[in-house]
Amino acid sequence: MKRILITGAASGIGLATAHRFHARGWYVGLLDIDADGLETVCAALGERIWCRALDVRDAHACQAAADEFASQQGGIDVLFNSAGVLRMGPLEEIPEADHALMLDINVRGLLNMCRAALAHLKQAPNGRVLNMSSASALYGVPDMAVYSASKFAVRGLTEALNLEWQRHGVTVQDLMPPFVDTRMVRGQQWQAPVVKRMGVKLSADDIAEAAEKALQGHRVHTPVGLSFRLTVLMEKLTPRSFTREVMRLLSR
Repeated sequence: MKRILITGAASGIGLATAHRFHARGWYVGLLDIDADGLETVCAALGERIWCRALDVRDAHACQAAADEFASQQGGIDVLFNSAGVLRMGPLEEIPEADHALMLDINVRGLLNMCRAALAHLKQAPNGRVLNMSSASALYGVPDMAVYSASKFAVRGLTEALNLEWQRHGVTVQDLMPPFVDTRMVRGQQWQAPVVKRMGVKLSADDIAEAAEKALQGHRVHTPVGLSFRLTVLMEKLTPRSFTREVMRLLSR
């Protein structure tokens, strides 16, 4: 039986992925800072479920959680770094604490979990890390500047570790979706113009499906959704200035 450990698993993409892999017969470990939400999910899923409340900013707690899950289940096959936060708005109008939170959770939290799981992934026959990046890691998005920067960092970490951890037999990949219909996006008090123009066309289940497919291959980056796949193709075929102009028009 394969084992997947998922952060941000109490809602959104993490929750949809937990349901999908649980339905496939995997043993699923769920981590989230929302202890009450996590308890509800665990009760609903029932067997083959392991849950712990976790703040991914706490490196020691991340290590303890990874070790405990691996000890109880005999290892970790996949780490899915799904935990993330988003704040939209002009840079100067977003509180400094919110900027710090995005960087801490989206980047440092992901790094904490990668470090915590590595020893266990090395022991798996085909250890995998799947990171949640974003379409905003293709070109910086106005009114989402720090979130976009955090996802550029995720993209860079994914690319570097994909090469670095080959010596350990561990494959590192990421997903790059545009806006997804989750509480994180719906709950924004202010919507960036690019969101209004592009729309929110993907569901959390769409991303869970993309996660399953990505883990069956070795592609480093997986763009999700037809429109963004076409955008990635155009970005490769046209000058960088074209991508900048498209982003400028979408962000007016």
